[in-house]
Amino acid sequence: MLDYHLHLWEHTSAETPMVLDQLAAYCEAAQANGVVELAMTEHLHRFVQIGDVVGRFWDDPVNEPYLAPSMAKYFDHHMRANLDDYIELCLEAKRQGLPVVIGMEVDYYRGQMDEVAELLAQYPFDVLLGSVHWVGNWQFDDIWDPVQMAEWDHRSIDRCWDAYTEALEELAATRTCDVLAHPDVIKVAGHRPDAPQEWWDRIAEAAASSKMAAEVSSAGWRKPADEVYPAPPLLARMVAKGVPLTTASDAHKLSQVADRSGDLHQLLSSTGVTQLQGYRNRQAHTVPLRPSEA
Repeated sequence: MLDYHLHLWEHTSAETPMVLDQLAAYCEAAQANGVVELAMTEHLHRFVQIGDVVGRFWDDPVNEPYLAPSMAKYFDHHMRANLDDYIELCLEAKRQGLPVVIGMEVDYYRGQMDEVAELLAQYPFDVLLGSVHWVGNWQFDDIWDPVQMAEWDHRSIDRCWDAYTEALEELAATRTCDVLAHPDVIKVAGHRPDAPQEWWDRIAEAAASSKMAAEVSSAGWRKPADEVYPAPPLLARMVAKGVPLTTASDAHKLSQVADRSGDLHQLLSSTGVTQLQGYRNRQAHTVPLRPSEA
């Protein structure tokens, strides 16, 4: 198994300490649960360098002005760390022999992904996760922000899923990243359309046509959605289209590392998956899904 989605900091933490012992503890916990390789994938919006690239995108006139203060507060809280320090920490982990690859979770910035890619190209990443966490300046998955969550009360669920899927399709088409993180995270707060098949089809096609891998993540089981990402019918569509897969916990603390890796293994095995996809220097390689890991 892999754990290809790990964070150094909890969402509530504005402090951004970078400690090698934390990575070593992550590796020990992961290996105890059958994980052979970890990808450190901190959020790009945690680093001050991204502010110079995307600016105050939430103030764009096409966005909702009443949501801008909430998004500004979010970025003020999170955008504190230095990307150079993060890369050096991951490189040192590699030098110490830890089974770590250098990654980043890259949010989708509408119309700005070329500039984002230029920033990322300056660093020795092994793998980049692409994710959609907001539509315009609506942060639909910030379940801790009542302002953002209140939007669900007066928006059409179908239109929300459509807007999310369109953003994911646009992100995939840029081919900025290697893996689609939590592909149906739009369900995180528990809101699902009555007939999601159209969006499942589009998400699976976006992954297949872009040649990206897709992440199978236990994080959804820890959220109001109470379901793996992607939903089993969406996973089946991806497998049918030959989309490569990674596995992940999306951990933000030690106790979440390799969370429910056995359940992920069972799900994948029952879907006919026999291998996962790892990365080095943005180049893919296969990792067998061994029966002994169950």
